[in-house]
This record gives sequence, structure tokens and C-alpha cells, in this order.
Amino acid sequence: MTSNKLPSVEGWDDVQLGPDERLDDLLLRGRKIIQNTKEFCFSIDAVLLAHYPDYHKNWRVFDLGTGTGVMPLLIADGVKEIHALEINPVMADLAKRNVELNQLADKIFVQAGDYRQIRELYPPESFDCVIANPPYRPVNQGMLSSLDGVAKARHELTATLNDVVQAARYLLRFRGKFAMVHLPERLGEIVVALHANQMEIKRLQLVQPKADKPSNLMLLEAVVGGVPGGMKAEIPLIVHNDDGSYTDEVLKIYNGAN
Repeated sequence: MTSNKLPSVEGWDDVQLGPDERLDDLLLRGRKIIQNTKEFCFSIDAVLLAHYPDYHKNWRVFDLGTGTGVMPLLIADGVKEIHALEINPVMADLAKRNVELNQLADKIFVQAGDYRQIRELYPPESFDCVIANPPYRPVNQGMLSSLDGVAKARHELTATLNDVVQAARYLLRFRGKFAMVHLPERLGEIVVALHANQMEIKRLQLVQPKADKPSNLMLLEAVVGGVPGGMKAEIPLIVHNDDGSYTDEVLKIYNGAN
């Protein structure tokens, strides 16, 4: 996301940051994002997922577990509107501030809440696309972070894989699309959960840290009401060159919206 030609959003010089907050430049149309260093800060998986679906200008998109709202900020120009839900009240407040400071309150709508209670918060089948960067690991796998917000973002402390899939299905219209980033090792569970909720994977892309390293992430897109089979296995995405720099493919994703 490199674009020095575009004007910066007015008013950033006056932003008041808390003691644990920092201001990061998204390098996209002058947009910036406030993050809390004691909470979960977004990484490349959110950027890759944000750019994975082929959005339509008239789409209503939903971000399940938005964090500080990075994905809505990245995709706002390509869709009609975005609704975002975040269970962590600190992160939800940051996401709302980020929307307002980037002057996108007419397009991005953030709410604090738990998507396990999605039926109480939003009408059914009212969105065209749902995106989710959910906790990757069950509670019994890996070390939990000492920071509560980070632990909840990485491990299924507040929501399981089934919870996120069920919430996505509830929100999506027939033929709507669900895009998610997750661990390749959980693909079998994901296929089962999607199928149980009337969704089938139609696109899948493995993500490798380097060309000689095994995949540690995957991007997938499922369709509500899709028939089993017909999945497109895309060429794996290599993140880094041997010298540690981003590959041309990843740079294109970062720069694609500019």
C-alpha cells in the first residue's frame, strides 16, 4: 500500500493517542489506523484476506471480528457499505475511532458485540459477502499470550470455528460469498463445518512464507448454496523472497488499491 501521491486525511496531526496507542500509516489514500500495543495488532494475514474476494460496488460486506477495523478501511472504496462486529470493547472503540478519523462513517458501521449472538443483532441473509480472520487455534493448542486481547484473537477462547461459520451463514444471502484466512492444518474441519452450513469452498489458495517453506496460512472462499466439487485450487502465494523482501505478488496486493 504505497501511494505518496494521494493527499493525507485532514486532522491527523490533532489525533490524541493513549499511552499504549500508536498511529500506523496504511499508505492507502492517506488512511491511517490507531492500534493498541497491548491488544492484538493486525498482520499480513488481514491484508491478504481483505484483497482476496472479487468485490462488487453494490455489495454489502460484513467483517466478523474486525479488530481495529483494518479490513474495512482497506476495502471501503470497492463496496457499497461494510458492517463490522468486534467482541473486545477496547478494539471496537478503536475501530469506531479509526472509521471516524478516516472520514468513512457514511460507509463503515462498527458495533461492539459477540457474533455468537448474531441473530439478536442483525437480520438474516442480508449481506452479499462476509470476511473473517478468526482465532486460528483451539484452546488446547499452542501457548496462550499473557495479553488477554491477543490470546482471544489467536485462540478460540470466545468463539470456535463452528461459531464463525454459523454466523457467516446466518448473514449471507443465497449465493453469497464467505472469505476466510486460516491454518491449512484445519482444512478438513473447515470443509465439514461449511458443508453443515450449506456452504462449499470454491476457491483455495495456500500461502507460503518462502518458496522452500511449507504453507502456514490459506485463503478460501465459499459460496452459500454451492454444489460440492468444482473448487479452484489456485497457485500458492509466496510472501517473501530469499532475502526477506516481499515478492512481487505480495507487493501487487499491497499496492492494488492505489
